[in-house]
Amino acid sequence: MIKNFIDINNFSKKQLDQIILLAKKIKKNPKKFNSACKDLTLGMIFEKQSLRTRLSFNIGMQKLGGRVLELNSKDIGFDNIRETPKDVLNVLAQFIDCLMIRNDNHKQVLDLGNQNVIPVINGLTEYSHPCQILGDFFTIQEYFNNYKNLQITWIGDFNNVLTSLLHLQKIYLFKLNVVVPKTIFNLNKKELENYNNKKLKFIFDPIKAAHNAECIMTDVWLSMGEKNTNKIKYFKDLTVNKKIIKAASKDVIFMHCLPAKRGQEVTSDVLDGKSSVILQQAQNRMFIQQAILIYVLQK
Repeated sequence: MIKNFIDINNFSKKQLDQIILLAKKIKKNPKKFNSACKDLTLGMIFEKQSLRTRLSFNIGMQKLGGRVLELNSKDIGFDNIRETPKDVLNVLAQFIDCLMIRNDNHKQVLDLGNQNVIPVINGLTEYSHPCQILGDFFTIQEYFNNYKNLQITWIGDFNNVLTSLLHLQKIYLFKLNVVVPKTIFNLNKKELENYNNKKLKFIFDPIKAAHNAECIMTDVWLSMGEKNTNKIKYFKDLTVNKKIIKAASKDVIFMHCLPAKRGQEVTSDVLDGKSSVILQQAQNRMFIQQAILIYVLQK
């Protein structure tokens, strides 16, 4: 049976715990896993810019003893002009063992996964960013042993990262306060209400939402490639600053998936401050993705 990693809500808590535990083991003793993917090849297709996802998958796979082949979407005819993506994947499956794809077409990633020829990993789509959020949850667990009583506060846009965070919260049921602009909440109210549970709250006051939070998360107000720059005006009171950090728990950690727009969604003194764990967060992407690779490639 082919195993994909496309969305967090496709997995049970037991399966996600298994992946996170494996990531912890890899980080603690990386040499033990240096042949876990020996003689296996990861293909990577980036249709959007990437720094952390590109580095973490590339270096991570090599450290597991595997090979990495980065494929240019247009060069291999993945643009549906010369042949269909389905036919391209069938050919790729004769040469590579797993495909990681980062694009703006979630439906295409789902369709490729449903072909069941090789494992497909979602490296980010316009809908979700599961590798990022599972890596973030791994980082959170390094700071807080008991995630059940954890208070996480998201301040920012309703985007792909928040979607994956909502998927995760519905499985683990940690306390989550979500602060998005009222206009954006109202536009997406029906979809957001699908995630309703006792530990999820939608709040419009960032100070109130940050009260006693152990973790504050944010992301850029405009996602990569998004052209609706007018919506920035809705976020004018949602910059994560020292005032918001002071309202949180004294042990609060600040997280940002990066890249950051300093002075917009976060001030530099928070991004570079003592509460910030952004570099550990970035580094942990490699360990969680190594665990994901082993998980999907294990027979």
